[in-house]
Amino acid sequence: MTSEHMSRRDGILAAGFACAVGAAMFATTAMAGEVTHERLVNSENEPGNWINHHGNYEAHRFSGLSEINRSNVGDLKVAFTYAMGDIQGGGTDPVVFPFSGLEGTPIAEDGFLYLTTGWGVASKIDVRGGKAKTLWRSDPEADRDWAPSVTCCGINNRGVALHGNLVIVPVIDGRIRALNKTDGSLVWETQVADPGIAEVITGAPLVVKDTVVTGMAGAEFGVRGWLAALDINTGKEVWRTHTIPGPGEPGHDTWKDDYGAWKTGGGSTWVTGSYDPELNIIVWGTANPGPDWDNAYRPGDNLWTDSTIAVDADTGKFLWGFQHTPNDPYDYDSIAENTFVDTTINGQFVRATLHANRNGYAYALDRSNGEFVWGTQFVKKLNWTKGLDANGRPASYDPNSDVQSYEPGTAAHRGTETEVGERSDVEGISCPAHTGGKNWPPTAYSPHTGLYYIPVIESCNKAFAAVAPTNWDPATRQWFLGGAPYFTFDDPASGRITGSVTAIDVSTGVVAGKWETEFPMLGGVLATAGGLVFTGTADGAVVALDDTTLQELWRFETGSAINAPPMSYLADGKQYIAIEIGLGGAWPQWFTDSTPELKTAVPSNVLYVFSL
Repeated sequence: MTSEHMSRRDGILAAGFACAVGAAMFATTAMAGEVTHERLVNSENEPGNWINHHGNYEAHRFSGLSEINRSNVGDLKVAFTYAMGDIQGGGTDPVVFPFSGLEGTPIAEDGFLYLTTGWGVASKIDVRGGKAKTLWRSDPEADRDWAPSVTCCGINNRGVALHGNLVIVPVIDGRIRALNKTDGSLVWETQVADPGIAEVITGAPLVVKDTVVTGMAGAEFGVRGWLAALDINTGKEVWRTHTIPGPGEPGHDTWKDDYGAWKTGGGSTWVTGSYDPELNIIVWGTANPGPDWDNAYRPGDNLWTDSTIAVDADTGKFLWGFQHTPNDPYDYDSIAENTFVDTTINGQFVRATLHANRNGYAYALDRSNGEFVWGTQFVKKLNWTKGLDANGRPASYDPNSDVQSYEPGTAAHRGTETEVGERSDVEGISCPAHTGGKNWPPTAYSPHTGLYYIPVIESCNKAFAAVAPTNWDPATRQWFLGGAPYFTFDDPASGRITGSVTAIDVSTGVVAGKWETEFPMLGGVLATAGGLVFTGTADGAVVALDDTTLQELWRFETGSAINAPPMSYLADGKQYIAIEIGLGGAWPQWFTDSTPELKTAVPSNVLYVFSL
């Protein structure tokens, strides 16, 4: 980090904590309409609001509203649009993004929406009366050259959290900001991630009791992942837990090199986790190990990368983990959300957590202990393993090898090349591709149908490995990949990538249906009590499906690509469906050759809101 950036960060910290001194009393004083822990725990009791990032702590992304339903969804129309702006790109070497996009989920409370742009500009808008009026707008003034240069995959921000009279806002440069909900003024600010070593924040925060829990991104730059909790009233750090165990911690022995690969081993946490108030646990997904493709650099299983982990909500103490792809040579992050469902599976009551992994399998685990319950392939094309064993481990995993190749021909590896930087002479073709059978866009679960809805990407890729240096310093803020994919496709003849919305019956783990799409699913899913599933497509359509048959019932063309999930809220007694429109992130940067129509997708950064 340059002296200029260090000075800037130190000034931010000083100002933030100065603000926090006077803010603690303000933040803890009860006010009418405040978002309390009890309200967050029982958010299903107020279906007209959307006060959790995933709808509820269980990450159901289900709306209990039913005014819009199967019988009348064909009459759905645009109620209003709201230009969020802030399309400006940014960055310098190694990455320059031409524009920002929208990946956020609006938070709704009592006729007001709270929004963020990719740059972390937060707004409160009044949406009563079927129109939008800006009440305040707060710009964190992130450095638009420096900040995106240390992020893998775009100028991204997935939304805010509410607590008390505070709006908690993440910023790409690693800050968490607490704003006054009434007027948008700054209450406190904490630099929790260090972009000087390529740590950034793109995920929405998770408020649990009196703490703000945040993850971070940076696995492609050689960081060591973590979760951190901040005091909700002051911004002071309460605990920090690394996802890769250090010396003496359980799992450290799964890093079998002799040069400390665990220190730069990835395992970032860039998608918002879930909270179980009865068990008092936070469940979170972790990213790929680093370097991504040179798994010979990091022999061993590499715990707890590519894993679902649980920590104590009060202390951050590691409780259990389940690793989906040991010694991953494919870039199969496990960062996706975890969805909690209490149900009967195979005749037994299970406190399940559901997770749709980039490796092409959906998993049900017992969230009380992390034990495997079922695993189901949800993509049509999968070649890297012959299945999962009785414990959920890949069937093609070789317990006698510290460097995994899985199925022959699927994983790139060093071969005979031993020089640092040398491209491998053994390439791999893997399905799913490194984009994943599902990427970060969230799933949904309907308690009415018992179905789990997954936004799917159907893809494969060719990849090569390259020998990574053993003295990696994250402060260089350069790619630490150990190779790269160089051709991503579904159909190798055309190079295209397709997708679907796939439904799985939670009680059995059986695929119940698919809605096929011409393009990969880059936006998330919403289920509703009206018997509907809403989603947005990469070519710009907002679509409503029957939640049982997945038959398409309604479609609206926005004219711009969609990279965000829908949500629903109530204002003036009327139900609305809202979704942010505007393609950003990794897709326009690297994948439009596989979806050529998206090369001309117009960056829009507009909130679309629909009603009857």
